[in-house]
Amino acid sequence: MRAAWIPAAGQLMAAAVIKCPHCGTKNRVGPREEGVPRCASCHRHLPWLVPADSATFEAEIKASVPVLIDFWAPWCGPCKWVEPVIEEATRENAGRLKVVKVNVDEAPAVSARYGVQGIPALVIVRDGQEVDRLVGAVPKQQLEQTLARHVEAPTAAGSGS
Repeated sequence: MRAAWIPAAGQLMAAAVIKCPHCGTKNRVGPREEGVPRCASCHRHLPWLVPADSATFEAEIKASVPVLIDFWAPWCGPCKWVEPVIEEATRENAGRLKVVKVNVDEAPAVSARYGVQGIPALVIVRDGQEVDRLVGAVPKQQLEQTLARHVEAPTAAGSGS
């Protein structure tokens, strides 16, 4: 996944390039308030994990599914430890969860807005409001239990698999 720029509604808008885990197609996915991204080729749900900075954060946290904000930094050892757990949760909850990664060094105002004093910090937002929070390098089981309270269970019709 990498950041890219695509034109939308006459203005430049941040987009992420997400590689489909099913067919390998690279998809450009911009912020969206409705719906969830699907692969342009195989039409399955994509694991919706995108970076955000101070300029793109507001657009990225608007989604029709819960948003997990991952406050992290490249120098943070526990952040590196929890990263694969978050990526796996993103894949497992494709179509039902969006993950927004915020580098605290590059977006200190966003971190301050959420009162982040230690990282990694995982904040779950629904309809723009914080609904849950985990601090520290939480084990996979704890993240799964927390997400289960906020993410809808998969359905056969909505799974896209």
